Amino acid sequence: MCEKCKGNFYITTPIYYPSDKLHIGHAYSTVATDTMARYKRLQGYDVMFLTGTDEHGQKIEDKAKNAGVTPKQFVDNIVEGEGGVKDLWKLMNISYDRFIRTTDDYHVASIQKIFKMMYDNGDIYKGKYVGKYCKPCESFWTDAQLVDGMCPDCGGEVQEAEEEAYFFRLSKYADRVQDLLENTDFLEPRSRVNEMVNNFIKPGLEDLCVSRTSFTWGVPVDFDPGHVVYVWIDALFNYMTALGFQNDRYQDLEKFWPADVHFIGKEIVRFHSIIWPAMLMSLNLPLPKKVFGHGWLLLDGGKMSKSKGNVVDPYVLSQRFGVDALRFFLLRSFPFGSDGNFSNELLISTINTDLANDLGNLVSRTVAMAQKYFGEKLPAEQTENPELDTELVSMVSGLRAKYEEQMEHYAFQNALSEVFKVISRANKYIDENAPWVLAKSEENKPRLARVLYNLLETIRVCGGLLTPFMPQTAGEIGKRLGGARMDWESLGVFGVLPADVATVNGPALFPRIDMEKELAALEALSKPKKAEPELPLAEPKAEIAFDDFEKVDMTVVKVLSCEKVKKSDKLLKFTLDDGTGTPRTILSGIAKYYQPEELVGKTLVAVTNLAPRKMMGQLSCGMLLSAERGDKLNLVMVDDKIPAGARLV
Repeated sequence: MCEKCKGNFYITTPIYYPSDKLHIGHAYSTVATDTMARYKRLQGYDVMFLTGTDEHGQKIEDKAKNAGVTPKQFVDNIVEGEGGVKDLWKLMNISYDRFIRTTDDYHVASIQKIFKMMYDNGDIYKGKYVGKYCKPCESFWTDAQLVDGMCPDCGGEVQEAEEEAYFFRLSKYADRVQDLLENTDFLEPRSRVNEMVNNFIKPGLEDLCVSRTSFTWGVPVDFDPGHVVYVWIDALFNYMTALGFQNDRYQDLEKFWPADVHFIGKEIVRFHSIIWPAMLMSLNLPLPKKVFGHGWLLLDGGKMSKSKGNVVDPYVLSQRFGVDALRFFLLRSFPFGSDGNFSNELLISTINTDLANDLGNLVSRTVAMAQKYFGEKLPAEQTENPELDTELVSMVSGLRAKYEEQMEHYAFQNALSEVFKVISRANKYIDENAPWVLAKSEENKPRLARVLYNLLETIRVCGGLLTPFMPQTAGEIGKRLGGARMDWESLGVFGVLPADVATVNGPALFPRIDMEKELAALEALSKPKKAEPELPLAEPKAEIAFDDFEKVDMTVVKVLSCEKVKKSDKLLKFTLDDGTGTPRTILSGIAKYYQPEELVGKTLVAVTNLAPRKMMGQLSCGMLLSAERGDKLNLVMVDDKIPAGARLV
């Protein structure tokens, strides 16, 4: 282990069901996990941050069928496609170290081995399931557990289920799990413990149905065709298979297991605090050190849900307010263990108060005054005034310890509160010392220099401690301070900046937002768009013989370059790779619908056996296929994996 490394730290966020409408609630847990991972890296830990997607189950099979695609095609599009899970994590600046998909081959093979291991040790047996099943939650329920006949988690309808199935002897581990929950800090917040014990264990923990035969989209039970593994075995063991448990894809199990903490939403606490430890006990495996079940983001008093139509789009919010502002808001506004009521008013108010008025104002005023009164650098000659300086210097010196205490308990809101107490005190310090008055007298310049130094050093420490929450903003603050040190060791010390620190000016970090105008703009964006009028279909052409159709040679081509044709408003000139080794030139009347630069690299289809013809004095050797509806044209684009020169047959 390197000298500077404090040790290993393994943190996970839930692997998400790949919803086709991601909302800010999906980002909440992952932003918190990312913040904790960045904090531990800042401290000097070797961090493994795992996230991913839970892609099996009946609801995905049904959705894929309704969409007319295979389940794998359905999840591939949502995970890897534009606006999908990975796109959202990139947008939110999520610094995960590993991304697992439960459809990954190594994971599937590992789950089959794990299921067989529990079967071989007698903890999985065959039987028949008769009871209630909630498809959206992938959860089995007894009649006693239902709330008014509905799923206690999502409030939705449950189905009668009856099928041959395998069962896990969950009841066998009831006492050990109860002892784990009641007599250790395995599950937090503590309120979750009472809920699990009183609602699930004390009424009698029943054996768990762990295979299904009524659908096929899942990990097959390899020793009993027709059965697929229950998704929660599949999903929970990702935390270990992603490290190399029962596979040779990775070799990190010994280094990182047991996990330091699983961050999860409260709706899946039962799976992580009862079922997960019981299965690990069955295999005599170490348990994770902690499960932390955070609250929900609520909108209009209810959990955000696509089915309820009350989702908030993180893409829209990030575009309008910035990713760092959104990340900050999520962890500043709500205690992590409790529910939080989201509103656009609260978001804008938080940005204006904390980020624009307090942090942004402190940075802008201080840097501007340093440059106005001293130019590029502060003078080394500085005069202290203990009466005015001691309180601020003391608060900054003790800030890291207070911040660390809160972060170690996942109290993100409290950690930020400690930072902003210091920022608020620094703004007050400006008013107390009135630099603009000190600047009027040459003899007061050493005192003015010290006042500005104290402010810049305060900004350095506060900016460094904000790094896990707002990495881009913290980096920008470092630049304003001439590339100041913001490593963990330096953040516990006041006076790290050189006395003659150089500053760099820049635009406001967080411009103030006009609440009324912004709320109106957001409301306009949320209104459903009017459906575009139905465009007329093109008139069908006369029937042709199949032999005539076979004469047309349609070839896959790659766009090497594209440019506008001079003196033409309609034509674009394409240079194409058609697989022959000699570039082909085609002119196409598509200029009204595309910019040339957006077409470079695209994979298109061309008719390549047309006789060449001149257009605007240039020779065009073929025709690109387009789709026409009304007065709109769209080029026919195909999968980029198809090589140039492939023929359509």
